[in-house]
Amino acid sequence: MPQRTLKLITTTDDERPVYVAGTFNDWNARDEAYRMEPGDRPGTYRRKFHFSDDVHKVEYKYTRGGWESVELGHYQESALNHLRYTHDHWLVPDRVENWGSSELVYLSELLPIIEVIDENFEIPELIRTRRVAALLPHDYYTSGKRYPVLYLQDGQNLFDDYAPYGSWGVDKRLASLSEQGMGDLIVIAIDHAHAKRVSEFTPSFKTRLGRGEGRKYTRFLVEQLKPFIDGHFRTLPEPEHTGIGGSSLGGLISIYAGIMYPETYQKLMVFSPSLWVTPDIPFTLMKLTHQYRGRMYLYGGEAESATMVPNMERFKEQLLSQSDASSLEIEMAVDPLGQHNEARWGKEFPKAIRWLFYPEKA
Repeated sequence: MPQRTLKLITTTDDERPVYVAGTFNDWNARDEAYRMEPGDRPGTYRRKFHFSDDVHKVEYKYTRGGWESVELGHYQESALNHLRYTHDHWLVPDRVENWGSSELVYLSELLPIIEVIDENFEIPELIRTRRVAALLPHDYYTSGKRYPVLYLQDGQNLFDDYAPYGSWGVDKRLASLSEQGMGDLIVIAIDHAHAKRVSEFTPSFKTRLGRGEGRKYTRFLVEQLKPFIDGHFRTLPEPEHTGIGGSSLGGLISIYAGIMYPETYQKLMVFSPSLWVTPDIPFTLMKLTHQYRGRMYLYGGEAESATMVPNMERFKEQLLSQSDASSLEIEMAVDPLGQHNEARWGKEFPKAIRWLFYPEKA
């Protein structure tokens, strides 16, 4: 009687259980007897099968509990059935990148209030202007509360449904978080500088992209933008209630800002940071890291590049080795199939918010 182990690698942004349906269970999409067991790593699943000698092949698909949540292909298209022969050894795992019914569910009445603070907020250090917007809790004007604040880079990609590179859907995700009791948060979205984005998000020391304007940009955030926000909105201005974050180069500049201004930020949301730009950032700034206190949520996908996760692991190890272990916490999340795009970062956003701002609910 052949015994085989079926293995699956999938994304980590969906908490629904995984089932396998096929010729062995009459294609039952939610058969508890064929629910996959979580593996040793996030996003991995496995299940043992025992076949009678007269079964030579099986066809199957994975679901999240129903045919409306069946696995999809790379481009969200219908996926073909998997086919395996029972006399073969099942060594290679299956991979699923997308699932049906993955759209975010939220209540429209809980959507944050989006206010454009200024289409041309001045950045004197760089002789430039920038659109800055605030996403306020839906009940901001009636609650009387004060709120923690998260400053996010690349504002064009955070809540605009028609953003050229996709959107995080922060407004919709905040509405969903609000329904779960985790919506008491102000998000400040700072647009990037288009052609000058790379320069502004590059630290001001020698890197593979030259010396950037990161020092001036991060100084603007701390010395001008934050005081303005604290003066015009009901914020909790203390560092333990203040975060900064971004993705790619936006993640890199957020690391830089967090280390340069530990007295301002104690919550860092760092997605897919471009550590390749400056592999020596830990060594360059190590003399400052002992001052840093707080929590850092560090995310990356193995499908982004061969160096993304190793660079993150090395950065985490070096940062912790130079910091007071009792004052710095780093949560590192890795998605085996995670890609470098806005949609994936948007899916990670609620997890990061929970861990950074609502640790008791994470």
